Amino acid sequence: MSRVGTDRRWGARTAEERRAARRVQIMRAALKVYGDVGYRNASVKAVCDEAGLTERYFYESFANSELLLQECFAAVTRDLLARMRDAARTSGGTPQERVRAALLIYLDFLQSSPAAARVFLLEMGGVSQATDELVSASLDAFGQLLMNVLQPDGAVGVQSALLLRGVIGGGLHIAQAWIASGYAAGIEDVASAALRLYALMDATEPAQAS
Repeated sequence: MSRVGTDRRWGARTAEERRAARRVQIMRAALKVYGDVGYRNASVKAVCDEAGLTERYFYESFANSELLLQECFAAVTRDLLARMRDAARTSGGTPQERVRAALLIYLDFLQSSPAAARVFLLEMGGVSQATDELVSASLDAFGQLLMNVLQPDGAVGVQSALLLRGVIGGGLHIAQAWIASGYAAGIEDVASAALRLYALMDATEPAQAS
């Protein structure tokens, strides 16, 4: 007697495996559509048409477009941060050279994936408080990654939360300006500009006013 359930197989994949594959398919389509027309101008139907799926399958995985946007952002950010950590760890050299290696991974992603770059750097702001909080958490993670590379032994330096956020925000503006220019500057030049800013996080703590 055959067993019927959520693990029933058609061909080589279970129903759950097919559902997971459709989810990835929708997320990839969303990045393409959001990058082409902007998140606010994209409809569920447009994403489904790009994915080659019906809207039924969209709502199988996502309650609404904003949750899809958040899932896309979170998934790509996790992968990107992991690759940046790996690049910093395996590059060797000084802390600044390891930061450069991580930055080059980030900048290469922005240049080679312009649709995703537009979504993450130009489209995420102001969607909702929940989405803003997600972006804020990703900036904190990015800043912590750089701090861990610059000061792996926990040495005391400029670690003010406000300064750290300001420096990371400045780096974000460099990336946004680079994208807006059509990637006019070379990737090494962009990395050098960002490194000059990030060097503030490795400076000696200034003396307090009496």
